[in-house]
Amino acid sequence: MNQLSPPSSASLGVPAHFTVLYPFLSLEQINASVLATLTALFQGVEAFPVELSETAWFGIEVLWLAPVDPEPIRTLTALVHEAFPDFPPFEGKFADTIPHLTIANGHDRARMTAAEQAVERHLPINAQAEKVTLMAQAEHAGKWTTKAHFHLCRTP
Repeated sequence: MNQLSPPSSASLGVPAHFTVLYPFLSLEQINASVLATLTALFQGVEAFPVELSETAWFGIEVLWLAPVDPEPIRTLTALVHEAFPDFPPFEGKFADTIPHLTIANGHDRARMTAAEQAVERHLPINAQAEKVTLMAQAEHAGKWTTKAHFHLCRTP
């Protein structure tokens, strides 16, 4: 992976992640009411396992990791969109959202293919989704800021 510079999103302060809902409110629009709504929403969601077992591509521009079970992430998207209906996922551009973790975007194809081969040697990757992080960008763009963490409930 060190053969590629970080994706442009990494240089803007965005760590590796699954997008729950984008676009969303700007940094200036997030207030106590929004945070309370999201807190209540995520309190009832159980933490869940995530297994990344294969790479995939959006065209030839975006290399990503696919979760074996995308449904828990889709459920999070549906819950947040239901609470904030003015913000359809990806502005409604796609009939279905595909939960994914971006590895590389817009780099030279040979370098991205090398990155794919390097990542595949480490698959599967297993993790536990235990929180949702709200990140926001100022209306004038720039770096993303972590606004809040919402812990998912844990089963005993």
